[in-house]
Amino acid sequence: MRSGPLVFGLARCRGRRVRPATAGTGYARAGTGEAASAGIELFCELARMVAALAEVQSLRSFALPYPGYAQRALDRTVMRCLGLGETPPRSLPELWDWCRSRTAGDPLFAVPASFVDPDATLVHPVGLMPTRTCLEVASHGPAGGVAVDARTLLDDLEARCGTAERYRRCRRFLARHPVVHQENRRVPGWSKSVWSTVKELYQPLPESLRVEDVSLRCPSCGLPAIPEGGSTPVSGKPPLGEGIWCEGEECPHADGLELIREPDLALILPRALRAFLVLPHRTEEAALNALDGAGIGYEAVSGHLCAYRLRSIGSATLDVRVYDRLQPGLLAAHLTRDTPAADRTFVVVPERLADRDGYRAGFTAALPAQLRERIVLTAPADLVRGLGAPLTGDDGAESRYRRNPEPTRPEGEDDA
Repeated sequence: MRSGPLVFGLARCRGRRVRPATAGTGYARAGTGEAASAGIELFCELARMVAALAEVQSLRSFALPYPGYAQRALDRTVMRCLGLGETPPRSLPELWDWCRSRTAGDPLFAVPASFVDPDATLVHPVGLMPTRTCLEVASHGPAGGVAVDARTLLDDLEARCGTAERYRRCRRFLARHPVVHQENRRVPGWSKSVWSTVKELYQPLPESLRVEDVSLRCPSCGLPAIPEGGSTPVSGKPPLGEGIWCEGEECPHADGLELIREPDLALILPRALRAFLVLPHRTEEAALNALDGAGIGYEAVSGHLCAYRLRSIGSATLDVRVYDRLQPGLLAAHLTRDTPAADRTFVVVPERLADRDGYRAGFTAALPAQLRERIVLTAPADLVRGLGAPLTGDDGAESRYRRNPEPTRPEGEDDA
């Protein structure tokens, strides 16, 4: 049984300290111009605090003195509340619970809808863990936060692998196996060489993700899940009417959840990799399969989570970047800060997001005018068709892209 909203068990990656992103200019400027709003700054600081606290190992309660970054966030929240005539949270546990109900659009924050969905919260009301929006906000700004943590882990892995093919196999293994049970290592096809390379990235399954001596996993996204109330029948299917939280947050759960028995024998990837590698992986695979089917060559771009440079397509340079992020304004802000060097970059997101009311428009509106021609939002099914669109150069001439008839992605063994 979980013991409440302040039971944290997401273990730190071996040898890595929890390091909340430091405050700095740029966190609150999306949609607000040069004058940063105090409410938005506070919302961003709370997001960084929630993301950092959720990574503290075996923290069952908060005892004084609080971590410095958490105390500062609490102090700023108290001062903001007093300034607006609101009743402030009296402690860090109360602030954590408070982040379950206070939305981005609350007058305390007044975050513009162009920045974050007004209904978004930082702590999920059922999962009692950081929301995906929280992690996206915590990754916004110069320090890069959680998303940079994921990229650092993968950069280290790439350096250890030595070859592009070995790294590709290891990276794909991580994306397909956010949770590994000891029994998985006994099935045919298990790659001992891949496991020996990636195993140090995995951590013990935290207590906060266990339910009645088992753990639960969403069959859609493959990530941890928890029913409302923290209990479930042995079948894995929660009682009718109960809510379910999974880290994907948007998956259907009508058929219930998968059970992971003997969770002491299970290991899990850090939340940074689960959010920024595992979640976009199916979209990434769909995009690469579309390129393969069209005979378009590509190679991975180092230093990015899911980025590829297309080959042999004429004089223009074309990149593909894959994301699964809920907040289009934050995605646009990320690409504005880390502007792709290619002539045109296709930003591929899941179809459910690309088709969501306001998502494309919100993304485009949040881009600076000079980037709207160079950065194109699309879904995997539309990627190849979009590559045929003309690109207008500085001289006004249009160039069209040639396709490489030979797919370049190697056909490796199934790393499962």
